[in-house]
Amino acid sequence: METAICGRLALSPNHVFNPKPGEKQSLCTGPCPSLGIPMAVSATGPGKGGGVLERPVIEKTTPGRESEFDVRKSRKAALPYRVILHNDNFNKREYVVQVLMKVIPGMTLDNAVNIMQEAHYNGLSVVIICTQADAEEHCMQLRGNGLLSSIEPASGGC
Repeated sequence: METAICGRLALSPNHVFNPKPGEKQSLCTGPCPSLGIPMAVSATGPGKGGGVLERPVIEKTTPGRESEFDVRKSRKAALPYRVILHNDNFNKREYVVQVLMKVIPGMTLDNAVNIMQEAHYNGLSVVIICTQADAEEHCMQLRGNGLLSSIEPASGGC
């Protein structure tokens, strides 16, 4: 009966790996076909007896991974957008507050009342400033609940 180590070296089960003193020998180098992981295992022997196996070196690679710089650059390129609530003559104030609290994550009762009041008296109010994708989603949810809303880039102006 033979035992294979990483599919490369065939030894009998009773075979003792015993390198000469100071000699470093490799049992397996390169990719191990049985594991699909590149690794190297080596043994050193101080004298008589079996060698001591060193910890295998496993090479980890992540192909296609962006660097931190690239990730920061792409985040910087995502411009902020304002979600704007417009006043209407159809919805009751209490309903507007309920919808704001339901649709906008983290919206408190006090903030929802202030946004509703500002839209009522000034014609419009900024609900939240966020990424374009989130702004579009919030706007569609507000509209889906019967409120008038729009988005605009937050850069420039007040």
